[in-house]
Amino acid sequence: MSANTFGHLFRFTTFGESHGPAIGCIVDGTPPGIPLCEADIQVYMDKRRPGQSRHTSQRKESDTVKILSGVFEGVTLGTSIGLLVENEDARSKDYETIKDKFRPGHADYTYHVKYGRHDHRGGGRSSARETAMRVAAGAIARKVLGKDVIIRGALIQIGDTRVDRGNWDWAEVDKNPFFSPDAKAVARFEKLLDGVRKNGSSLGAVIEIVASGVPAGLGAPIYGKLDADLAAAMMGINAVKGVEIGAGMRVATLSGEENADEMRMKAGKVTFLSNNAGGMLGGISTGQDVVVRFAVKPTSSILTPRRTVDVDGGDTEISTKGRHDPCVGIRAVPIGEAMMACVLADHLLRHRAQCE
Repeated sequence: MSANTFGHLFRFTTFGESHGPAIGCIVDGTPPGIPLCEADIQVYMDKRRPGQSRHTSQRKESDTVKILSGVFEGVTLGTSIGLLVENEDARSKDYETIKDKFRPGHADYTYHVKYGRHDHRGGGRSSARETAMRVAAGAIARKVLGKDVIIRGALIQIGDTRVDRGNWDWAEVDKNPFFSPDAKAVARFEKLLDGVRKNGSSLGAVIEIVASGVPAGLGAPIYGKLDADLAAAMMGINAVKGVEIGAGMRVATLSGEENADEMRMKAGKVTFLSNNAGGMLGGISTGQDVVVRFAVKPTSSILTPRRTVDVDGGDTEISTKGRHDPCVGIRAVPIGEAMMACVLADHLLRHRAQCE
């Protein structure tokens, strides 16, 4: 399997399977002399780890990260940073009864077609378990970006239930298990998912990621567009089926006058009167907030029997038991933050290499 590496100057390569002994990654391109310890990474790992509420998978993983290389006396060396997380609570036996069946909505069939085999234990390499290492890499990317760049994510929709943007408060995001910026929406999300979980089903979600303090000038025209790389980063997250930048699909309903982000000078600096472009023009950052949204499909592992086929080409049915997220989009919030950080760190280093 190729394509396990993401990024250019700041890049990471992940390894490991959902039910293997461990998962890990190698992070390349981190400049030397940046203070870094395991606690700097663990705080973000804890946001993503399963089992923190009844609304996520009950798999119990501490996701304790170990730094194996690239850091000495508390600062980065400029060499490859090796990270490892041991798998502690894999239950492979949950998948024995379906090991020869392709789960609809999962990558079992496509992996089998491509490689002639697939890891039935929780999806193996295709499992969202791999994204824990993206979060670890993202923690290092935040250190590269520095304190002036603030990256925050929020869940804004589950199924047809949405937050009220009039109630938006970033301080609320870390106070509830949904990463909701609307405190009043939490009770609605709880009621909705309690019913979904009871029925053995699942729902999708929409996540919004905002990066503030991004300097103007990151990105490149044509084939190195910042927004294109961000779209690819978010689309590469497991179960993501749609990505929007700024006003996104809504731009099709706007007139040219409405869509144009007008500009004025204020205190000697260019300021924008709106941000339909999501903080990027011509693939280059404007200095405004970088805004990305992505849609996560419903978890494909559900109790309701679904029609499928097996590895021998026979028609059959499947019901997936075990521990699964009734809404996998909840834990996608810190993953989206991490991928935003990795793309911005990569483009920051690329900008420095060419323009500074």
